[in-house]
Amino acid sequence: MEFSLLELLVNHSGKIFSRVEILQQLWGFVPEMNTDTRVVDVHISRLRTKVESDPNDPEFIITARGSGYFFPRIIDPE
Repeated sequence: MEFSLLELLVNHSGKIFSRVEILQQLWGFVPEMNTDTRVVDVHISRLRTKVESDPNDPEFIITARGSGYFFPRIIDPE
């Protein structure tokens, strides 16, 4: 599940995904309550411990406060 989450964010770099959108995209689940979305935070946290040099100051999996999560836009070096 963590790989699928990373793949979603990287393939759409620069796009902010809300917790609800992530749940719908990866789990096919539409939450009924805001507390149902907390599972996304757990997966984000676990993923950050694996891919970030400092999970408390992430470079790759960024929180857009009040909106969701995103992977910074990948810029082609050409």
